Amino acid sequence: MGIKEEVYFEGGPHIGDLILNSFLALTIFFIPLTIGALVRAIWLRFRITSRRVTVNGGWFGRSRTDLVYSEISEVSVIPRGLGFWGDMLIILKDGSRIELKSLPKFREIAAYIEERVEAKSQAKSTVASGSAS
Repeated sequence: MGIKEEVYFEGGPHIGDLILNSFLALTIFFIPLTIGALVRAIWLRFRITSRRVTVNGGWFGRSRTDLVYSEISEVSVIPRGLGFWGDMLIILKDGSRIELKSLPKFREIAAYIEERVEAKSQAKSTVASGSAS
């Protein structure tokens, strides 16, 4: 039996993203942004747990990406919507990047992920230094 996986956050993008982009659709120029926000609102889902970050998205929500904390090397956030929501960029150790768009509570979630990444890297360095002795 392993350690129980505890859910920290589970949900979709911030509703403010859809509302703001819907108002912008009043001009024809911003209609593609509104369609993107609508697709995110319908099919994009985030799940942050004590063991992994999961992103379900894509057309009809058919794409799933799971990231364990030991794969993550860096987390950056960009505030959007006056800071009510934001985008998060997760850079993996192999150099690939995963973007989480319109994430609610993005600062708290980034801090939670960074704590888990640090804990995993400290555990690895402890194991490596213990086996080197």
